[in-house]
Amino acid sequence: MLSKIGRLFQIKTRFEAFLIIYALALGAVERGSAYLTQYPGFGGKLLFLACTGAVFMAGAKILDCLKHEQRAAAAAE
Repeated sequence: MLSKIGRLFQIKTRFEAFLIIYALALGAVERGSAYLTQYPGFGGKLLFLACTGAVFMAGAKILDCLKHEQRAAAAAE
């Protein structure tokens, strides 16, 4: 039963990966806009860029790992 629940939290397709990256981006922009109001000026802009930059790195890692897992599954067959 736990394995069935665990499969719900696995990313299997690129579409699912893009949905997760989109959700991460929405949260990062929301957090970045809070930084802009809390820290006006150059510091707030740097924090905003750090939030959005983290999404780019996480998205690239998610897509890269998904490709790797698909290649490993194809090689195993």
